[in-house]
Amino acid sequence: MRTDLFGFDLPEDRIALAPAHPRDAARMLVVRPGATFTDAGVSDLVNALQPGDAMVFNNTRVIAAALDGIRARGQTQARVNVLLHRRIDSNCWLAFARPAKKLAVGDRLRFDAEIVGGLNANVAAKGDAGEVTLAFDLSGRALDLAIAAAGHMPLPPYISSKRPSNTRDTADYQTIYATHDGAVAAPTAGLHFTDDLFSKLDARGITLHFVTLHVGAGTFLPVKADDTIDHKMHAEWGEVSAVTAHALNETRARGGRILAVGTTSLRLLETATTADGIVQPWSGETAIFITPGYRFRAIDILMTNFHLPCSTLFMLVSAFSGLDTMHAAYAHAIAQHYRFYSFGDASLLFPKHY
Repeated sequence: MRTDLFGFDLPEDRIALAPAHPRDAARMLVVRPGATFTDAGVSDLVNALQPGDAMVFNNTRVIAAALDGIRARGQTQARVNVLLHRRIDSNCWLAFARPAKKLAVGDRLRFDAEIVGGLNANVAAKGDAGEVTLAFDLSGRALDLAIAAAGHMPLPPYISSKRPSNTRDTADYQTIYATHDGAVAAPTAGLHFTDDLFSKLDARGITLHFVTLHVGAGTFLPVKADDTIDHKMHAEWGEVSAVTAHALNETRARGGRILAVGTTSLRLLETATTADGIVQPWSGETAIFITPGYRFRAIDILMTNFHLPCSTLFMLVSAFSGLDTMHAAYAHAIAQHYRFYSFGDASLLFPKHY
């Protein structure tokens, strides 16, 4: 499909630079087939679901993946910013560098870290779109600790370019149930949940389940191809446990519905689910790219934030609820002053065939 079909005009003042407080005070647009919209709030989610439904959350934890460094080449130096996005092995990471043109294979990078010896790496390879492979001097747990000391929270560029980071970002850009280190971007639909909301969902008879998908920085990248068939997704590592797979299959067998909290949970579940709708235990890398025409087999409802125009995420929600419906829903959200992107409001989407 032509990527320009997924474009829309978004006023700058609709981009949220900070989250709602408390988290579940955010607004939520309920989108049903036929472009039927209901203005609600995240706290209303309990009443939108039924006892016996299951919710699936991504419990990845965002690491301090943004690093500011100095490139040393002979007697010359230059400042370089890198965003780690995928670990290759114990001491190597793929990263997006800015400005990448200042780097060459063999360059030495030095990052500040409050550890003996600091944090240093060599540029081992250069790829497309500013991607580099960094080989660090440290490895394993020692490297993890050094990155945590030297790095900072990797806020999306549409936030970091508009305001400086602050001490609240460390907590605000992390879900309350984040458990497994490895993401460089938050699964933002999950940012709306509180312990109180979890308690209300549990009392309603809605079960909560967790998977892990380490969100990569590729989620920030625009689609530059003119046609979706030419766009390449970055791979991300994920896991669905046998316990979670069994519980979700049991939910379906009892007639309950499965709600994915966030596009990351959805993409992982779709990767792990067979053509006949059986969720399998699964572990590995997924680069699934969902566009209109895709046949969903794992979920019944999707909760997600409002996404960028012409992004892979807007393509995904258009596949789920219909392109025309999503354009109408986003037009409604813009007119009603919903807040967009990572720190913005939520939408509760039902499939076009539901």
